[in-house]
Amino acid sequence: MAVPFGTISLRSRLAPMWEGLDGPLAFIVFILACVGLLVMYSSGFDHGSRFPDHARNMLIAAFVMFVAAQIPPQRLMSLAVPVYVLGVGLLVAVAIFGITKKGARRWLNVGIVIQPSEILKIAVPLMLASWFQKREGQLRALDFVVAALLLGIPVGLIIKQPDLGTAMLVLAAGLAIIFFAGVSWKLILPPAVVAVVAVVLLVGFEPMLCADGMRWPVLHDYQQQRICTLLDPSRDPLGKGFHIIQGMIGIGSGGVFGVGFMQGTQTHLEFIPERTTDFIFAAFSEEFGLLGNVLLMAAFMALILRGLAIALDAPTLFSRLLAGSIAMIFFTYAFVNMGMVSGILPVVGVPLPFISYGGTAMVTLGFALGILMSIANARRLVQT
Repeated sequence: MAVPFGTISLRSRLAPMWEGLDGPLAFIVFILACVGLLVMYSSGFDHGSRFPDHARNMLIAAFVMFVAAQIPPQRLMSLAVPVYVLGVGLLVAVAIFGITKKGARRWLNVGIVIQPSEILKIAVPLMLASWFQKREGQLRALDFVVAALLLGIPVGLIIKQPDLGTAMLVLAAGLAIIFFAGVSWKLILPPAVVAVVAVVLLVGFEPMLCADGMRWPVLHDYQQQRICTLLDPSRDPLGKGFHIIQGMIGIGSGGVFGVGFMQGTQTHLEFIPERTTDFIFAAFSEEFGLLGNVLLMAAFMALILRGLAIALDAPTLFSRLLAGSIAMIFFTYAFVNMGMVSGILPVVGVPLPFISYGGTAMVTLGFALGILMSIANARRLVQT
């Protein structure tokens, strides 16, 4: 039977696009997406339209990933400066006339309501990778100072909103670029030592530092309260410590094998707050237990390692730095979310990739995956 000419032409045009997708990376993301749909169905089936909306967001993210995978790394590099300038400009606009919700000014109405800080999760790595690419082979200390300034401007604007979670993600992505670019250990060790000493002092002097009426410099009151609540959730078990306490109870009640799909009492009796967004890991842990957690962490580890493998094989410095930074973005997302739900990090509002509900974050992650696939495809083209 003859195949219409138009059908052959369409298939021949689409075939290279599908071949441009990285198989191992796509398989890992597919597994995580299936887990996300499974957990969202359980934790959000009685929570309005969360499950179908989550599925829709995944489809949009998959489309964005597919489109981004077709953009060559050289084209991405040419977009670095305009995207960065646009993102910082929007952050300034948010600071001047942004929309305030729950005490935070993070959104901007441009016909539709957007959260510009999400753009910087991609714009900052693009800008810094482009900066170091242009100075390859002739890096000086001043170049790292300029890179730190390019990173500090958006991070400072995001902290001012305030949005500590997004600021942490942007900061982690930028620091990963600077580290992979070859910054000296002499510049890394001093702040690392100061941070360790600060944590030790904070834990040791917690009763005094977190006493009523004590005010810390730099941090907002709510940020100080989050840290104090992390150190001792029992100081306000029905208020600021409720999230951490219930998250740890949900994780612990799952035991080794979990209580079973759709059987989580902490989840379905609504003891776990934000069970479809920031604290969905507690809902997952309750129903699938320690074994499920180990498998989920293994999937995230596979995703991160695949991203780093793509970075190692990338043909240019720009591609290597960008891929490495994106891999570390996924690490930061997963580590911070699991850490805050488990009670080892402050609650900062960071979603669990592909598992938590959220449209903007899902699309951002889809675009990041598309960049990784574009870099992997560029390497294959160089080899052939």
